Amino acid sequence: MSRKKIVAGNWKMNTSLSEGIALANQLAASQPSDQPQLILIPPFTHLMTIKAITDGTMIAVGAQNCHQEAKGAFTGEISAQMLHSCGIPYVILGHSERRQYFHEDNHLLSKKVISALGQGLTPIFCVGEALDIRNAGHQNDFVFGQLREGLFHLSADDFSKVIIAYEPIWAIGTGVTASPQQAQDMHAYIRSQIDIQYGTDIATDLVILYGGSVKGSNAREIFAGADVDGALVGGASLDAEDFLRIAGGF
Repeated sequence: MSRKKIVAGNWKMNTSLSEGIALANQLAASQPSDQPQLILIPPFTHLMTIKAITDGTMIAVGAQNCHQEAKGAFTGEISAQMLHSCGIPYVILGHSERRQYFHEDNHLLSKKVISALGQGLTPIFCVGEALDIRNAGHQNDFVFGQLREGLFHLSADDFSKVIIAYEPIWAIGTGVTASPQQAQDMHAYIRSQIDIQYGTDIATDLVILYGGSVKGSNAREIFAGADVDGALVGGASLDAEDFLRIAGGF
């Protein structure tokens, strides 16, 4: 079975509004119809403007985070309900930067996943290990713990609506990329655990993205892995030409 192919660009805390508009316009004007699903994930301040630019194209828009509650006295936060009301279909949850800098743990993220799914959003749920864990050979156990605590509380129906992004922390923004074999091995391991938990059909259909210094120059080799269904791209997504080269890596 051929799974959906996705290349998502996480702009993080980058681009002024005018820069974001220019980037989105360039992508909307240039994307060939035969490329995978592109998802642009800009800062919250840009969401509605970027959505207006991409409406009517094959490009979707996502948010970088959401709160676990639908509303309340949480100054500075954005809820899944708010994103749904704006017509935003995707949201990143559990990115390593959120886990590290904002101390988001798997228990909190499990609540965010429920909130996002309850509003009809598709969570892009990030997992991945630090370098010391990789060097100790414990990466599989660590990632399994993130899956178990963050996602395995879901029903099979809800789990089938989630996208997983494997992002080895040691390869995010470092210029170091997991080898194609390392990426494929972890993606295959994740899929095997989903098979055990939810069955072969859901495991086979699950989209698993790779993230970690993906560039136009290495995308094709990474995407050659049988269990690699695309990428969650950081810095390279800020360059339209390189982002499209990544998307052309299939």
